[in-house]
Amino acid sequence: MSGFEDADTEETLTCFQVTVYHPNQEHNQVFQTLRFFNRERLSSMEVIKFGRSPNLCHYTFQDKQVSRVQFSLQPFKQFNSSVLSFEIKNLSKKTSLLVGNIELGYLNKMDLPGRCIVRFGEYQFLMEKEDGESLEYFETRFVLAPRSLLEERHYGKPVPENGFSSSTLPTEMDENEY
Repeated sequence: MSGFEDADTEETLTCFQVTVYHPNQEHNQVFQTLRFFNRERLSSMEVIKFGRSPNLCHYTFQDKQVSRVQFSLQPFKQFNSSVLSFEIKNLSKKTSLLVGNIELGYLNKMDLPGRCIVRFGEYQFLMEKEDGESLEYFETRFVLAPRSLLEERHYGKPVPENGFSSSTLPTEMDENEY
């Protein structure tokens, strides 16, 4: 038996990357408490809350327009799946949450697609999940977007108006092309 066969192999973790954008980030530093480009390991037993209150939320935004608790993400495992999925829930009484083109009112929740744009007010979040093997832990990673996530050519990956990504996006053709 070779030495590496009996060594513990570490499971890969699902990585939940969140690219954030706000038009006034440069001046107001609304994302100043986020640690960009660092991976943070979290337990899949946790409900992760986003909002203004550092006492209630894991990730905070420095903006009085944001609710004390704006929304939450809860990891779970689909009945017929071996990987983590995430459920998003709007916890703001005053602001709707747009997940793609679906509007979530207060306490509405839904399964989060593998890649979509989540919006409220002037905030935009491109949420992308990369599956891993572990069901015990997952990682978050935040990236600051230099421009609106709704712009056509953001990072070379067009995101359609409905906010959902598809691998078979229609391509535009000139009416003279055949």
